[in-house]
Amino acid sequence: MSIKEVVNALERFAPLPLQEGFDNAGLQVGLTEMQEVSGALLCLDVTEAVVDEAISLGCNLIVSHHPLLFHALKKITGKGDVQRVVVKAIKNDITVVSMHTNMDNALGGVNYKIAEKMGLQEPRFFGPEKIVGDVQGGSGVIGELKEPMTASSFLTMVKQRFGVDCILANQLLQRPVKRVAICGGAGAFLLNDAIAAGADAFVTGEMHYHDYFGHEQEIQIAVIGHYQSEQYTNELFKEIIERECPGVNCYLTEVNTNPIVYV
Repeated sequence: MSIKEVVNALERFAPLPLQEGFDNAGLQVGLTEMQEVSGALLCLDVTEAVVDEAISLGCNLIVSHHPLLFHALKKITGKGDVQRVVVKAIKNDITVVSMHTNMDNALGGVNYKIAEKMGLQEPRFFGPEKIVGDVQGGSGVIGELKEPMTASSFLTMVKQRFGVDCILANQLLQRPVKRVAICGGAGAFLLNDAIAAGADAFVTGEMHYHDYFGHEQEIQIAVIGHYQSEQYTNELFKEIIERECPGVNCYLTEVNTNPIVYV
C-alpha cells in the first residue's frame, strides 16, 4: 500500500479544509505518490528522537498531530530543531504528515477521543460548526457523565484518566458536575460557548490567566495541559489507519515530547 493511500484515508476522515486558517496541516516532508509504506509511526510532535524511533522501527511514514512546519522555512541549513528534523527525515526517506486542527474539528476526532477517555455519554459538537462537503465538523464537544460527580471527584477523575500532575482550576463548583464541554489544546475561545450550552465543567489544555476571572460557580474550569489533553490522538490515527488500510504496521511513539515539566 502506498503512503498516498494512507494519507488519503486520514484526509477522508478529517478533510484538510476543516483546518483553521492559521494552521498548516497535511504533507510536511517527503513524497507520497508511488512510495510504498513500510510502517507508520504515530505521534503528537515530531522531534529528532521521534525520527530516530521511526528509523529504528523501519517506518518511512510519521503521522503527527502538531505540524512540524508551522512557520515557513526560508533556508534549510540544519540550524535549529525543526531544520534538523527536516534534514534527518529527507536523508532517511521518511515522509512526515500532520493532521492538526482538521483532526480536532472532525466528527469523531480529537475531542471525541477525549470524551471517550472521560466516559462521556452522547458526545456532540457545541459552538460554531463547520461543514466541508458531506463532512460535519466543529471546534468543541460536549457530553454527559454517566452519574453526577462533585467538582472535587470530577477533577480527581480527570487527573487519573489523563495522567496529569496537576490541574489549573477556578473555584470549585458547589453543584454537581454532569454536563462536560471539551476542547483539546488551547480552547479558551470556547469557554462562553460551553457556558451557553449549559456545561457544568469545561476541560481544555491551556488558558490565559484572565480567562479564569468572573466564572465562579458558573462553570468548573479544568486546564490539564496542552500535551496531556491531546496525548491520545495517536490512538485515533491508529484506529483510522488500521480500519481503512489493513496490513499497514502502526506504532504508537514511546517518546514523550512534552516540553513542559512540573517541579
